[in-house]
Amino acid sequence: MGASDSGSRPVRNHRRVLAAVDAVLDMAAQSHAVTVEDIVQALAKTRRRRIEVEFEDLGPGVWGQRREFPDHDLIVIARSLPSVTRTLAHEIGHIVFRHPGAAVTETTLAADDDLIAYMLSQRSASSSDLTSEALQEWEAEAFAVRLLQRLGQFERGDNWRPLLCYDEALG
Repeated sequence: MGASDSGSRPVRNHRRVLAAVDAVLDMAAQSHAVTVEDIVQALAKTRRRRIEVEFEDLGPGVWGQRREFPDHDLIVIARSLPSVTRTLAHEIGHIVFRHPGAAVTETTLAADDDLIAYMLSQRSASSSDLTSEALQEWEAEAFAVRLLQRLGQFERGDNWRPLLCYDEALG
């Protein structure tokens, strides 16, 4: 399923994100994964590709990063984060959507001024002027928000009947 329309211009696709979250939650249920950390391990097992999580000092404004190796993925989380769950869910989104990870030789500890300016400019970009990189960040963040929202419903013990009926109605 592509993330672009027929003109190769990146577009935001909420249905694609919701379908990805549903697929991950189905996989999680089969593996009895109930936390984001459990989901990382279940995803690795399903993909038959190891996913490691490490904590490092990252540059300013960088909270997480996915690095691709020939035989595994590495999710790097900034040491300074008070809660890693959101960033971990975001990085899982990159893996699920098969966004290219940072090549190991391209990773850096410090972010230069141009990178920081670019990251800040993407927060205000409209969907009509999305770049591929901005779309990837949007997809990963939208995935993280919806995944954590759905996992939060599990934790609160909400009545799932209305949500399941709604999900069934949508197919």
